[in-house]
Amino acid sequence: MLVDKDSNDRSAIAARLTEAGHRVSAVGDSLAAFEKVIRDHYDLVLTELDLPHMSGIELLKRIRDANRSLPVIVISADAGVSEAVEAMRSGASDFILKPLTAEMIAIIATQTPSRPFNAIRGKQDKKPSIITKNKEMYRLLEQSRDIADSQASIFIQGESGTGKELFARHIHNHSNRRHKPFVAINCSALPETLLESELFGHEKGSFTGAVTSKKGKFELANHGTMLLDEISEMDIQLQSKLLRVLQEREIDRIGGMEPIPVDVRIIATTNRDIEKQIRDGRFREDLFYRLNVVPFCLPPLRDRKDDIPLLAQHFIEKYNRLDGRNVKGLTEEMLELLRQKPWKGNVRELENVIERALLMCKGDLIQKDDLLIHDKPDAAEEVKLPFVPTVSLREMEKKVIFSALDQTDGNRTRAADILGISVRTLRNKLNEYREKMEPQ
Repeated sequence: MLVDKDSNDRSAIAARLTEAGHRVSAVGDSLAAFEKVIRDHYDLVLTELDLPHMSGIELLKRIRDANRSLPVIVISADAGVSEAVEAMRSGASDFILKPLTAEMIAIIATQTPSRPFNAIRGKQDKKPSIITKNKEMYRLLEQSRDIADSQASIFIQGESGTGKELFARHIHNHSNRRHKPFVAINCSALPETLLESELFGHEKGSFTGAVTSKKGKFELANHGTMLLDEISEMDIQLQSKLLRVLQEREIDRIGGMEPIPVDVRIIATTNRDIEKQIRDGRFREDLFYRLNVVPFCLPPLRDRKDDIPLLAQHFIEKYNRLDGRNVKGLTEEMLELLRQKPWKGNVRELENVIERALLMCKGDLIQKDDLLIHDKPDAAEEVKLPFVPTVSLREMEKKVIFSALDQTDGNRTRAADILGISVRTLRNKLNEYREKMEPQ
């Protein structure tokens, strides 16, 4: 059950969850939502705070009174700490601030804080998770199936958008753990202070705001597979704790009194040059060797252009279903244009281009103007460097960062991509600027 009065947010989140294999009932009214929850069966409720008729907190309390075992996640665009604390005290399983990134929605789609989900079960296990006819991708997929049943940790490298998470799910779905949870967490999407709690869990009262005990992702993934996405963004101190978990096969909750044994198969991914990260002291070498038992390196889309027609048609069919369109495909001229592009954003960029083109298309076939592909300079080149000889390097850095944020309408993930830095680095820079602006 998804409850959100914003129709755009409601449609976007519902589409992502549906794509992940869930049946979603989406409404914009809290009273209608409560009536459905009482009448029908749901595994999870995802509700906004600001709702007509009664607030998300009131809806949460009513649901908890009616069914204490039903997990409820509260989301909000502008809530503060007090609202978050009230939600958790009222029995919320989690509290998430908008905008919900694709990574956050993916986490919601694979499990809840109180009970793990497996978004790919039964008949869906037989569906191909990766669409390809490329020889190198075939080779990698065959190798992954050969080692799927092993307990060995797997390290997947590849550029952003090459399908590292899909590849990890492919391994899980062909392993003897396929009927157990697949839990994914993006290490770059959470600050260090929250990531440890998300991974290992915490006990009630272990820190301010910990009003209930909470299982971490390792416990939720027990007997299944744990995906540590973009692990190179993990804080170096937390890497030490992760190394101990891999060695001892047990975790310590924050504030816990004794270790908890876990049986989890680890798959880690990165889009960084991991050897450079090690040389720069940003990633522990011993952790890398512990994770890199079975390595895979996924090719970028520019090296598998024979997959472009196949992928383009797949995305046309996908967004025909989601958007109620009836586009048949692309012309040969358009396919050739797609083959010539460098695709720095890889398959994810191709998907975005096809979705946009399908929405713009007026006929049965996507035409050149529908693609809206222009020879523009790279996003990094579009940042206007304020070259003033009297400006310090630190001040110039600040101007460039705010220029990137202006271009992306404040989207930190996209701004970090433009600047070539991690989201964590960008967040630390902004905190540094904010501290200097505050009166002493």
